[in-house]
Amino acid sequence: MKSLLLFLLSFLAAVPAVAPAQATVVLLVRHAERAPGTGDVAISDQGRARALALAEIGKVAGVSAIITTQFQRTAQTAAPLAEALSVTPVVVTAQADVAKHAAEIAEVVKRHAGKTVLVVGHSNTVAAIVAALGGPTFRDFCEPEYDNLITVVIDAGGAVRTVRARYGVATPVDPACAPMR
Repeated sequence: MKSLLLFLLSFLAAVPAVAPAQATVVLLVRHAERAPGTGDVAISDQGRARALALAEIGKVAGVSAIITTQFQRTAQTAAPLAEALSVTPVVVTAQADVAKHAAEIAEVVKRHAGKTVLVVGHSNTVAAIVAALGGPTFRDFCEPEYDNLITVVIDAGGAVRTVRARYGVATPVDPACAPMR
């Protein structure tokens, strides 16, 4: 009996402890409010305030990776959090083929399995990214919507849960968008 106990103890000591696999948490937002103009415009003062609110959420959530597009409005939305965490955002180039872009984002997210990742996208890409991560399909954001925060939790087994919330100052409801909110 004593030798069996010693054998079991030595066997258990030789087996490495395996930590349970962690879920991957993805926070998805549209870039913050942009300044007037066309093309690659910066974010506005309102947008900077929203970016600061996002930074506070990201710090509490434990973000360890950030993904943006090449446009300055996504980079500026992520900048306060990136600076606070000393994280260099990964830039995934936005393209006309939204489904392909969403798939590329999902591939980058997979490289951060078990971590919390912030993705800053656009009104017409966030829904596609959620779907590419295995979440439900929903509509693109209306043009004046900036306060949506979608959280996608992918457990180690691949099951996906999605929570839709709002953050920062509430976006005024556009009457054309109200039925879709």
